[in-house]
Amino acid sequence: MKMKTLVAALCLFSLPFTASATSTLVDTTQEAQRIQGAHNVQRESGFKQTEQSIRAQRDALFKQRVQLQTETDQLSQTFSKNENNLATLEEQLRLETGSLGELFGVVRQAAKDLNQELEISVTMVDRAKYAPVVDQIVDAKALPSMVQLNGLWLGMVEQIEASAQLASVSVPFINAEGHQANINAYRLGSMGLIGEQGYLAWNGDRIVAKPYLKQPANGPVLSGLASMSQVGIMSVVVDPSRGIMLEQLANAPELKDRLEHGGVVGKVILGLLAIGAIITLFRGSKLFIVRQKIKAQLKRPNEPGNNPLGRILNVYSLGVNQADLNIKEQPRSVEALELRLLEAIVDEQQELEKGLSMLKLLAALAPMLGLLGTVTGMIETFQVITQFGNGDPKVMAGGISTALVTTVLGLISAMPLLLAHNILSTQADAVRNILEKQGISLVAEQAEKVGSAA
Repeated sequence: MKMKTLVAALCLFSLPFTASATSTLVDTTQEAQRIQGAHNVQRESGFKQTEQSIRAQRDALFKQRVQLQTETDQLSQTFSKNENNLATLEEQLRLETGSLGELFGVVRQAAKDLNQELEISVTMVDRAKYAPVVDQIVDAKALPSMVQLNGLWLGMVEQIEASAQLASVSVPFINAEGHQANINAYRLGSMGLIGEQGYLAWNGDRIVAKPYLKQPANGPVLSGLASMSQVGIMSVVVDPSRGIMLEQLANAPELKDRLEHGGVVGKVILGLLAIGAIITLFRGSKLFIVRQKIKAQLKRPNEPGNNPLGRILNVYSLGVNQADLNIKEQPRSVEALELRLLEAIVDEQQELEKGLSMLKLLAALAPMLGLLGTVTGMIETFQVITQFGNGDPKVMAGGISTALVTTVLGLISAMPLLLAHNILSTQADAVRNILEKQGISLVAEQAEKVGSAA
């Protein structure tokens, strides 16, 4: 009971405070609603202005799009019209030009040919006035002009005239030491240049001349041409290839180079040839002297000398004199005298044929050594092919050269050795025949004496 009374009292006490708080809250809420309403009105006004601005921009863009579309349609029509006009003009150009395209190809090809001629021809020294025009035609991408066509024609005429001219010119020259200077030379048409050193190699890229490594035999020089021009008669050795053959002269191996290619086997073959030559000269001179002495001895048979026939006569004379001085002894028989003479002839024959067997041996060994060098060179060649393949012929050239050179050296050595052996053998046989004939005549004479004495 007391609790209820207390709660009721508290409620009555708090009632004024609640009413006051409620009134304050209502006022605050109304004020907030008024502020929010004003703010909403302001925002709606801003939204309306933004909407109007966007609609204005949209209308402007729509208008601009329509304008651009119109311009695009107009440009498309203009482009299509221009395309049609261009196609019509191209067809008209093709029809009007006709064969000018082919003419341009012919002109350009002619210009290229003339340009290549000018690059290598010695006429560039003093007759290259229209070379720039020719270069322009070669590098051109369009039809040549009349000036260029006229220059091409004049350039051809210039080269034709220059090819028939013999003229003195001044050319830049590089000597063997690398020094460059201008020298006087003589131009033989388009064939070549001649200086004091002989023929000059012309380098069209560097516009300079240099001497060839090797000049042809009886080649012309500048001073000789000057003297011949004064006389009015000119005869010179001309290279029709305009320098190619002259350049190959330097690559042509000389005898020394070929002998070096023979290697050790080639040197051995040459050594055998030298030994054979010495034997040939010695034995040939000795046989010649012997034949001359025998000819002189035949004219004086009663005066035996120091020669093969004289020694045969000495053997005969010794046998006859012994028989005459020793009366009590039995005279030497014909058979014994024949054997003594045969013995002397055999001794002389051995002396005459001394060294001939060596010549025959050397003649047989030379081609065999050549064959040995051939086999050795081919073995070397096959080894090189095994290591490097056969794509480059220069790699195999060394072995093949050795093989061929030794074969040639062997044959060259064998032929004169065989010839010398044959000649010397013939001379020795001739001397031996003379000795045998004289010996037979002496035996026959002695037989006649014995028969008459009996």
